[in-house]
Amino acid sequence: NWSEVLLRSTQLYSKQMACAGGGSCYGDVYENWSEVLSDINPYAFAFVGTGLAIGLSVLGAAWGIFITGSSLLGAAVRAPRITSKNLISVIFCEAVAIYGVIVSIILQSKIEHNEPAVIRAKPDVVNTIAMNAGYSMFWAGVCCGIGNLACGVCVGICGSGCALADAQNGALFVKILVIEIFASALGIFAIIVAIIMSTTASFKVE
Repeated sequence: NWSEVLLRSTQLYSKQMACAGGGSCYGDVYENWSEVLSDINPYAFAFVGTGLAIGLSVLGAAWGIFITGSSLLGAAVRAPRITSKNLISVIFCEAVAIYGVIVSIILQSKIEHNEPAVIRAKPDVVNTIAMNAGYSMFWAGVCCGIGNLACGVCVGICGSGCALADAQNGALFVKILVIEIFASALGIFAIIVAIIMSTTASFKVE
């Protein structure tokens, strides 16, 4: 479990310090960080990656809506005409959360368990494939989550500026909307790469 990993990681650090200081370098501890990572269940990486994909994407969407929504409501007090057409900024922010939902569903569908007979017959193969799938899904989730987090904030800031500029001069709306569309495309890049990274990920051994 995680407490044992942290404990043995601390022991590894202590051992490294002892070796560096000329002390005893023996003991039942991890030799390097690859051993620490190899002891973590690959399914844990897969589930964490799935959670990060949806969690960070929703955080980015919420952050963007917070930024653009507050500016929109404030500017609409003085110029009520901007309310309806500037809702597109909120929609762009919400799309970021949808990207995360799509990727998390794809990742979740790839988490499968092998039959006990297969595990007993091919333990090394099952472990190698599971580690490959776990790492792939983890980093796919990180890629999608962080990319959509940045995208949501970017769209929110652009939407906030769009609402304030539109309240001042209606002719600026379409021009700034083009910038907002390009900002929204950043999230699409993230989910494309995440899907490609997770394409070959599979826990199933035939």
